[in-house]
Amino acid sequence: MPRIERPLAETTVLGADTRLRKVPAGECPALANHHIAHVAVANAAAPFEMIRLDLSGTYMLACFGGSGRILLDGRWQKLSTGWAAIAPPHVLLAFHADPGNVWDIVWVRYQQPPDQKPVMSSSSPALAKFDPEPLRHAVLGLWHEVQSRTAPSSLTHWVTVIHYYVTSFARPWQMDDRLASLWEQVAARLGEDWTLERLTAICHISNEHLRRLCRREMGRTPMHQVIYLRMQHAAKLLVETDEKIETIANSIGYRNAFVFSTTFKKWVGWPPSEYRSRHRE
Repeated sequence: MPRIERPLAETTVLGADTRLRKVPAGECPALANHHIAHVAVANAAAPFEMIRLDLSGTYMLACFGGSGRILLDGRWQKLSTGWAAIAPPHVLLAFHADPGNVWDIVWVRYQQPPDQKPVMSSSSPALAKFDPEPLRHAVLGLWHEVQSRTAPSSLTHWVTVIHYYVTSFARPWQMDDRLASLWEQVAARLGEDWTLERLTAICHISNEHLRRLCRREMGRTPMHQVIYLRMQHAAKLLVETDEKIETIANSIGYRNAFVFSTTFKKWVGWPPSEYRSRHRE
């Protein structure tokens, strides 16, 4: 199933054959210490599906068995064993199990306060290889101890470990220095005309080499990363300023406000004007 053709709406469908073990912050106050709304492990089977139209915080999803589909960066992508995906706050995220396939996944959802920086950064991968087993065992360990009503001090240790694995994925220290420097430069000058040739000239590598590095480290092509940075900054400007949409579009490199609006809706899930009004409210 490559995509959902019907209009997207906030959705939670587990299905009779899905096993879900979930720990919400209401049952484990230690999760709130790291602004985590809940953690979960699922052995998901169709019609399992979740759609989140407006994430309140960073959302990390890792697969330890089978495969499913995730709508991220405005397109459906496969998430299979040994891979993880992470989405920033205030974007559209959807994922579902494919028919005839058990999809074993673990996820951590954050509830990010407005005055706190998100777990993610501009160099965080969208989709990348990841060993899910330590995170899975940590979430299951927490779940078992919550069920057995273990002392809160023990739960704190599990939560610290869970948060560590998420941040290790979201802030990869092993990122190639050339990429880190490149995206810092792009983020500082989003309104300029960024082409693949210009990006590779800064890194002093070939087009194909940059594509491979970005795919491996970030799960995006170089130009998709440029779009991601532009959309994230546009979302910030829409909420924090009264600038016109045309002005915001120009400031991040879009000379055509319609093209900007179409791209923003695809990546974030809402037209710019509606996104602004929702978050101002």
